[in-house]
Amino acid sequence: MAMQYSRLFLNRPDQQSSAADTVVVVDVLRSFTTAAVALAKGALAVYPVEDPASVRNVCAKFERAVSVGAVAGGAPVAGFDYGNSPSALAAADLAGKTVVISTKAGVRGLYLFRRARRLYAASLVCARATAEAIRAAGSEEVCFVITGEWVDRDGDEDLACADYIESLLRGEPSAPEVFAQRVRQSDFGARFASGTWPNLPTADLDIVAHPDLFGFAMPVQHEEEGLVIRRHTRSP
Repeated sequence: MAMQYSRLFLNRPDQQSSAADTVVVVDVLRSFTTAAVALAKGALAVYPVEDPASVRNVCAKFERAVSVGAVAGGAPVAGFDYGNSPSALAAADLAGKTVVISTKAGVRGLYLFRRARRLYAASLVCARATAEAIRAAGSEEVCFVITGEWVDRDGDEDLACADYIESLLRGEPSAPEVFAQRVRQSDFGARFASGTWPNLPTADLDIVAHPDLFGFAMPVQHEEEGLVIRRHTRSP
């Protein structure tokens, strides 16, 4: 049977999901680009936490942990080690450390769909690897959760990523640069490009709009501390 695809929008309260097979929560700008950068920089794992007030408690469970997060509008959470900025983490020493992240969109999406049979955090930088992991797992239904659509944002950065992953799963010819351009031209991407919005650096946009920068997927698992994201590279 051919793989089935669907879309859900995190911020549309009228939508209810019965997704139980494979759910891909997409947050290109910026949660799951930030998470991917952290893992690429040698972080052991990324623990998403819904409530920023709980982040310190989770960090205390690990010998070497750093806190990452942002509130609505992109401002860093007061007292955290880093904001939700992939370019900031790209310059950080994260080898052997645990990252605990709290954001308003991507992290919330993971917890809403935590009962899915398979759950992935996704962004453009790991899109092809995500498609490969889904195909290898033998998924029958794939639901993409779009987290970036808000009242003042079209969310096309996340739709572009979902479209790219779906095209790869379908085996259709895909030009990655087309999807990268959509990320840059999305409502939120344009704010980064303008260079005038506090806490939205253009350096972040250069990373998030880089298709397949990393060769690993980010499956989400359950542990005692909650949900955890680790890098998954398919064996040759």
